[in-house]
Amino acid sequence: MTDSKNNYGKFFLLWAGEFISSIGGGLTSFGLGLYIFQKTGSAADMALLTLLGFLPGLILKVPAGVLADRYDRRLLMMIGDGLSGLGVLFILICMLRGDCALWQIYLGTTLSSVFSALLEPSYTATITDLLTKEQYSKANGLVSIAASSRYIFSPVIAGFILAVSDIKLILIIDICTFFLTVIAAAVVRSGIKTNTPSTTEPFFKSMKEGWKVVSGNKGIVILIVVTSLITLFMGVFQVLGEPFVLSFADSKTLGIVETAAASGMLVTSIILGVKGIKKNFVRALWLGLAASGIGMAMFAVTQNKIIICIFGFMFFAALPFANNSLDYLVRTNIPDELQGRAWGLIGFISQLGYVVAYALSGVTADLAGKVTGKGVGTGSALTIIVSGACLVIAALFMSRIKKIRELENSSVEA
Repeated sequence: MTDSKNNYGKFFLLWAGEFISSIGGGLTSFGLGLYIFQKTGSAADMALLTLLGFLPGLILKVPAGVLADRYDRRLLMMIGDGLSGLGVLFILICMLRGDCALWQIYLGTTLSSVFSALLEPSYTATITDLLTKEQYSKANGLVSIAASSRYIFSPVIAGFILAVSDIKLILIIDICTFFLTVIAAAVVRSGIKTNTPSTTEPFFKSMKEGWKVVSGNKGIVILIVVTSLITLFMGVFQVLGEPFVLSFADSKTLGIVETAAASGMLVTSIILGVKGIKKNFVRALWLGLAASGIGMAMFAVTQNKIIICIFGFMFFAALPFANNSLDYLVRTNIPDELQGRAWGLIGFISQLGYVVAYALSGVTADLAGKVTGKGVGTGSALTIIVSGACLVIAALFMSRIKKIRELENSSVEA
């Protein structure tokens, strides 16, 4: 085990690499989503891009978590981050050779997602390697900032790039960010001791151990099941927010709206990164989710850009409180040596809701638009409003579950 008391600087370097990578990924996500919507005008086609960028990584989370406990976590991060750039490179080559077909974009996105699956469990477990329990909350605030950068900075940067160039320049910039993140992981890897298991147990036995530590805690099981339901509603917003705005505004306006809204996550993430949450994690969790649901529903009730930005800001500002609390409740109830495989399993189950949202929300919005006769914008708005209301209900339900509240009063020894 590393001396975590002196490792915050190493964590910060690693975080900086992921911050840059998130911006690069956000550029590509924004650019490709806009490219597809301009070609097809379909929310379902945009949703399929999101699904293919997410599903392979989700499926591979569990085995990737086992690998994170069996091998050098920093090396796995370098491999995952580096090779995921191949998918973006494939799309770039196709575009340089002519008009890029949808199936080529989908294939490149899938390829990138497959290799990215190695990254998340290793990154999450590395945070546990580097830091003390008292530093988790602050660290999670910074992690939220990095995650939000794809929504805060990427849309504005992408909008500027598309005003003077095209999608190919965005892809080139994204590819360059992979080199920076690999270098950051390499530097951190050289400065800390690698934890290697003294005995190598069979791969599937390791997966079983991950399931055992998660399923053995009823509070964690209930928490991740409820979280899966919550990710369903949040996934709808992620997919349909863009086509809703694009139905009455241009790409420049979309970039401004996304940045203004996502700056809410930046504000609260900075606050949490400095102060953290000291107590009442369960309360912060359900209140954060409820506030996000209200912001989501109100986001789509009007086409007034100022109101949209205000409630979008509210949605994103509340998320770090929920994410921070969720991270703490799970992390402090799992032994350090099982963190990788446990987080892989938890990530797989809790994010199944995203799969359903990405698969169905675009189709639902297109169908609602046809039924009402008012197009994809109205269909997206209706779907977002219903999902926001459901998120509020789920948050209130979570607040009443005793087993989840008990997680705050129990933890394993580090």
